[in-house]
Amino acid sequence: MVGCESPAPQAIALNGQTMGTSYHIKVIGDELPSQDGLKKEVDELLVGVNKVFSTYLKSSEVSRLNASKSDDWQHVSEAFVNLTGDALELSRITGGAYDVTVGPLVNLWGFGPSFSEDHIPDDTEIQHALSQMGYRNIVLDVDAKKIRKLNSNIYIDFSSIAKGYGVDQVAKLIESKGFHDYMVEIGGEMRVSGVNSEQSKWRIAVEKPDATTRAIQRVIQLSNTAIATSGDYRNFFVKDGQRFSHTLDPVTGRPVNHALASVTVLAPSSALADAWATALMVLGEKKGYDLAMENNLAVLFLVKEGAGVKEVMTPYFQKLIEEHSS
Repeated sequence: MVGCESPAPQAIALNGQTMGTSYHIKVIGDELPSQDGLKKEVDELLVGVNKVFSTYLKSSEVSRLNASKSDDWQHVSEAFVNLTGDALELSRITGGAYDVTVGPLVNLWGFGPSFSEDHIPDDTEIQHALSQMGYRNIVLDVDAKKIRKLNSNIYIDFSSIAKGYGVDQVAKLIESKGFHDYMVEIGGEMRVSGVNSEQSKWRIAVEKPDATTRAIQRVIQLSNTAIATSGDYRNFFVKDGQRFSHTLDPVTGRPVNHALASVTVLAPSSALADAWATALMVLGEKKGYDLAMENNLAVLFLVKEGAGVKEVMTPYFQKLIEEHSS
């Protein structure tokens, strides 16, 4: 009987650094590629993503566009025009709560490439930053792969979608090799497919929104989906007794100030989950929930309540986790 058993599937795990954070990848299957060979391909792919979307690289495609003060049409790569198109569509749907041109505001508040927690901008500075923003100031010609800035000072910032995009590209690389059981994670943005090494659905932990410790809020079983979480409990600073979140509202120009501690979104792609999590975190627990319902999104909201948090799930999130747990 032992001789008739199928051999256990193999597994490889990859770890590395990218986009100012770390990545973790697991691939399950038979006749897997060499670990070193796959890691080299993944690293090269992610370097390519950074060369397009990183505002931390002065030579990147987005940095060159941001530095240009031209309001004429400019040629961009297919990846650039496609991801910008996705970002602009989400900006439209969210009424500007998500805005890929939020860069001047991010830099003003010290959360950009030149991190600073010492400067609290005044109303004049905030209004000046807002005058350099606005997703409607970007026009795309997808077929010609061209972009035009109607306001030459527009500064595009892909930080709320680029990690998710990177996850999706790595997933495509893995699937192109014929493997469909995997987990890809970059800086907390994740995509899972198939089953893990135990031939079970992937068990994903949702973190408790607590800045003082790392603890698990709940564990969910998932397969064939992407998951992203946005929260205000890690990246913030306190000055003169006041707390300033890194989640900035593109409409008011200021850090959000509401009871929503974190948002977890399930979506078909990691880029979409990544961007939606940011948008809903900006909107807060009430407006965010309403918009999630309008768009039939699978979302878990963790809302501050006294010393703890309460869970608020959209029906679609509840449905998906029940289906995956069965």
